Amino acid sequence: MRQYGEDDLHAYIDGWLPPAERAGVELWLDAHPDSAEQLRHYAAQNAALRALYGSVLDEPLPERLRTVRPRRYRRAHAALAAGLLLAGAALGWLAHGMWQRAETGAAGSAPSLARQAAIAHAVYAPEVRHPVEVGADQEEHLVKWLSKRLGTDLTAPKLAALGYELVGGRLLSGPAGPVAHFMYQDPKGQRLTLYVSAQRGGQNQTAFRFSQENRVSVFYWIDRDYGYALSGEVERDALLGVVNVVYKQLNP
Repeated sequence: MRQYGEDDLHAYIDGWLPPAERAGVELWLDAHPDSAEQLRHYAAQNAALRALYGSVLDEPLPERLRTVRPRRYRRAHAALAAGLLLAGAALGWLAHGMWQRAETGAAGSAPSLARQAAIAHAVYAPEVRHPVEVGADQEEHLVKWLSKRLGTDLTAPKLAALGYELVGGRLLSGPAGPVAHFMYQDPKGQRLTLYVSAQRGGQNQTAFRFSQENRVSVFYWIDRDYGYALSGEVERDALLGVVNVVYKQLNP
């Protein structure tokens, strides 16, 4: 079997490989779980950066950069290249800072909860092969496992009446410790995720709050020592209808 290096793996995750080569990399990854896990980390970082800063790519080029005089083309081109290099470095540093703040922000902070939930959604919702650790076919085991890790009795809400079926869930790491992450999907493939995290400080903000993290809409609230956030790339009103059902089932 052919050996694949870092360049091949980055080309795979960036979508630059033709189908035949992609198939070869996937076979190789099946036989090298350590490399597959490393690749998932790369994909998670890429997805989070796209979710937070993808809209920048759609912004129009400023007029001053599109009206370069011919006789100054070379100088302007060099300046533009240098500017883009600096902008890229700045964006990378900003992204690093935003990611770091999301990872290390105060656990009792509601905005931090919303950002954490949005990042988790952006990372795992697009995943095709490994969207969850434990599938819906093992729902009882999933709920007991996550409940034990978080130290509370969890429930996976039933959303079939709204068109969403449980895909499964996974255990994540958050600022205050373990995080439960449940995923749902409708027949069109639209996914919602429920993020449950311990919150230090004992805040009680049961009223819903809304946050728009780029394309990801988030409704979140804090109930005693735990924070809850429902995320999805859907309209606010549509998500609100779901979060009302979720809240009622979590607080019968």
